[in-house]
Amino acid sequence: MRATVKDVARLAGVSPKTVSNVMNGIVPVSGPTRLRVEQAMAELDYVPNLSARGLRNGRSGVIALALPDLATPFSAEIAHCVVEVAHEQGWSVQIEETGSDPGREYDLMSRARSNLIDGLILNPVVLDESAVKVGVSLPPVVLLGEVSQKLADRVWVDSVAAARDMTLALARTGRRRIAVLGAPGGRGSAAAVLRTRGYQAALEQLGIDFDASLVIPCEKWSPDTAAKALSTYLDSHPLPEALFCFTDSMAIGALSVLWKRGIAVPGDIAVAGFDDIADGQYAVPSLTTVSFDKRKVASEALRLLTERMADRGGPQRVVALDYAVVERDSTSS
Repeated sequence: MRATVKDVARLAGVSPKTVSNVMNGIVPVSGPTRLRVEQAMAELDYVPNLSARGLRNGRSGVIALALPDLATPFSAEIAHCVVEVAHEQGWSVQIEETGSDPGREYDLMSRARSNLIDGLILNPVVLDESAVKVGVSLPPVVLLGEVSQKLADRVWVDSVAAARDMTLALARTGRRRIAVLGAPGGRGSAAAVLRTRGYQAALEQLGIDFDASLVIPCEKWSPDTAAKALSTYLDSHPLPEALFCFTDSMAIGALSVLWKRGIAVPGDIAVAGFDDIADGQYAVPSLTTVSFDKRKVASEALRLLTERMADRGGPQRVVALDYAVVERDSTSS
């Protein structure tokens, strides 16, 4: 016969309610207790009846994670952390790609409102186009990243402060002509706008006049588009003393262009990125970057989401995570 919740509870030495808490992921359960329950479920080959459970508590046990571009290493690392933390809390995760398309964001929120998913972790790109806006009925949702509004909970890294600190770090060895790659183009992503603002704040602090010719737009933040943008730029501009790329992926594309042109890094130009993806540590040379704890991003987002499910009417909460400028070979003097 198919094992029941009571069978799992009896084997694990806990109450059926504790087993339910482990599966639902709403009420915190201690690590040792969770482990006993999961071991009992495995031993009994227990499979939850999700449709029945959903009818009882109005939940599916599934949340969605929606990122703009799943092809990027940064998205892969964030998704990995969210899935790991969610699994520990008893959630299943549906992973979606929005392609920076507000229409896909609306679709995901509609699924949440229809109880096909219990909540949504969303990384919007452009504030004016985001599906999270006044007049839209919001399900439990947590935003990741720089799009700022007063409607939904959010987890982010202060891009203005981080970009300022990275620019100051690049100038510390006497470099004055510091270029940025990834500046706002047509749509102007929130991250691009804020990181450019931080770069300009650092120049002002250093007493360096802003030079628009050192700002290199790049609409899509990928190695290939960054490589093309930098290559086109170098065909008609002198080489800067330093290059701050707004993601590590763009910085890796830039390193490729510089190597092909025989330009030494960091001898001729220093290069830095943002996000501290694993690939950046093994680039040649290893990449200086803005680093932050991606697992902390996931755990804080899941915490806010589960709390929001329990209290839909509470005030907005915004969590700003710590960051650090990690200096590696690409900027060493």
